[in-house]
Amino acid sequence: MQDTWITPERVPLEDVRLGDWGFWGRPHDWRDAAFATLRRESPVAFFPEMEFPNSASGKGFWALTRHGDILHASRNPQLFSSYPSMAIQDTSPATAEYLGTSMICLDDPHHGRLRRIVERSFRPRVVARAEESVRARAKRLVAQMIADHPDGSAELVSAFAGPLPLQVICDMMGVPEEDESRVFSWTNAIMSEVQTKEEFVRVAQEISAYALELAEERRSRPAEDLATALVEAEVDGDRLSPEEIVGFFVILLSGGNETTRNSISHGLYELTRHPDQRALWWSDFEGHAKTAVEEIVRWATPVIYMRRRATKDTEIGGQRIQADDKVVLWYNSANRDESVFPDPFRFDLTRNPNPQVGFGAGGTHFCLGANLARREIMAAFSELRRQLPDIHATDSPEYVVNPFVNGIKTLPCAWTPPS
Repeated sequence: MQDTWITPERVPLEDVRLGDWGFWGRPHDWRDAAFATLRRESPVAFFPEMEFPNSASGKGFWALTRHGDILHASRNPQLFSSYPSMAIQDTSPATAEYLGTSMICLDDPHHGRLRRIVERSFRPRVVARAEESVRARAKRLVAQMIADHPDGSAELVSAFAGPLPLQVICDMMGVPEEDESRVFSWTNAIMSEVQTKEEFVRVAQEISAYALELAEERRSRPAEDLATALVEAEVDGDRLSPEEIVGFFVILLSGGNETTRNSISHGLYELTRHPDQRALWWSDFEGHAKTAVEEIVRWATPVIYMRRRATKDTEIGGQRIQADDKVVLWYNSANRDESVFPDPFRFDLTRNPNPQVGFGAGGTHFCLGANLARREIMAAFSELRRQLPDIHATDSPEYVVNPFVNGIKTLPCAWTPPS
């Protein structure tokens, strides 16, 4: 296993092909070096689009790779619209109908009205009150992992990193415990590698049917959960449409699961590769917890990009952009920007300040669950340190090959079994 993360020598600009599927199967350090080339030589570059089985290729996209340009686009939605999609590729009519009512693909004022429906459930005070429950779940999951694997070895994603955020968001949504495995498989499918059109439609139909069934149940039997909040909410005097309820269900469950799961998995891998940082954090966990979590999220950047659409002719990074052009915000590149982060390829749990954009780059679409994700990550490592202080990765991760999610499929780990 590689001891440190070192970027290779410069990748030539002509070898950087963000629209080539093969690019995303290259090693992470090579890709980091490729984005460094873009930041240095062509910070706003145009690329052809990737070809996916369930979508047609579009006319191409502009890649924003510098931290400042990405902040500018994120904080000026009147120039860079989130509609009609968060993905680079133009989706099929069926997919567009499925995702088009999700607030992540909408602009204000409609976006703000929808966001306010659930925003109160993610406010810092509310999340702080839920922290005891998050810690209790982390404690139980680590204990269960120990009990299920008396030999002291396991696969981290399935045993711990995946179940923790899934259980928390399912509980908030009102999803019964017996349905968590189905939700887990659906969110995996949504964020997975290349799918066929038939696979996507099947998963979309299953999620839609489940979300509407849960909503109907909450209409007759309200509870203290987000599902009830959705069916009782009104926007401009009207109740949410079935499509809007499904859109909420998908974005809350997928977002609440993927970001935290992959941050925990990347975090343990990096702590294994950087034992000095692990020792530092373990020696004063509370003292370093806040900066450690920010660095883990910066390093992992679980969501790699978001797409925007230019609403009119404009200029960014010295490049003229035409109305309706696709503009893609590469968060992974912003989080390695040498002009913002000193020694950006160094994993430093004490990094401060750390203006990482792993939860988005500000503006109206900043991650709704950022505070919850931070507390989950902190609780996860607190419990691992307490019960399994020497837990470590025993091999490299198996990564998801996907330009949208920096996902880890599997991460083998081991520890000294408690006596």
